[in-house]
Amino acid sequence: MSAPFVVPSPNATAHIALSDGSAIIVRRHGNPDGPRLYFSHGNGFAADAYFPFWKELLGGFDIVLFDFRNHGWNERSDPARHRYAQMVHDLDAVVTQAEAAFGYKPAVGVFHSMSARTAMKHAVELGWRWRALVLFDPPNVPPASHPLYPAMEIFEQRLVAWAGMRRELFADPSELAAEYHRSRTSSAWVAGAQELMAQSVLRKDADGWRLVCAPALEAAIYGEATTLNLWPMASQFGGPTKLIGADPQMKGGPATGPANRALGLENGFDYVSVPGTGHLLQIERPEQCLAEMLGFLRQNDIHPAG
Repeated sequence: MSAPFVVPSPNATAHIALSDGSAIIVRRHGNPDGPRLYFSHGNGFAADAYFPFWKELLGGFDIVLFDFRNHGWNERSDPARHRYAQMVHDLDAVVTQAEAAFGYKPAVGVFHSMSARTAMKHAVELGWRWRALVLFDPPNVPPASHPLYPAMEIFEQRLVAWAGMRRELFADPSELAAEYHRSRTSSAWVAGAQELMAQSVLRKDADGWRLVCAPALEAAIYGEATTLNLWPMASQFGGPTKLIGADPQMKGGPATGPANRALGLENGFDYVSVPGTGHLLQIERPEQCLAEMLGFLRQNDIHPAG
């Protein structure tokens, strides 16, 4: 059995005050002399759980790691505000206040799934805040007239139903890790990622170990997918943007793979897919995902320190 992943303690933390009185805890990792990367996660997950991916960036990059509201390190906040419209403003607050806490420098956003979709909505609606954006498999839904709309609609509906029935309370993180090992999709993660994910998405309370992101809130985010009208052109972004998708040809793969290929090719994005990967590609094939991201950064004259 491989050694367990141990997420290092951050070099610094900061509390980001949000517009509704709640907060996001940002953590600074890595090399403060390197280019800055903002990094976050997908719906129901947590940024620490992507450590198999971002651990290789610690030597050369200044990493600002954070979880979105009702996820990861953060205290639970108003369920009524657990929506993409609020998360767009939360992201803006993170960048603005992290710059105040750690000093300004041009930054790259590196986001997956829910956070990638939030970053796209943020860039289109509030403006460009980045030196570059790297978006891993954002689950954008094409217009209803698009031939891939039915598949994405079914994909999101199934996730809504699945999240709504999720078990919320566990006696120990090992119980959730065992569920991940039994699942066809999460069993494809690198060895040890199942245990790390369980530790990252659970918090101990008086009754046991509870999902930080309640199943109803996870389902609500999936349910918003078909309402966002988010199928932008690359020209709507104010700087270089890389779209890295799941394998669109993998048998039994997620509908996001073909959807991202269509978004990339039809709407002018710098797009690539990672062969053999599903939606959690960064913890399925971290080396390949890193190679694609670092190649894109080099093309845009962004190089690690050292």
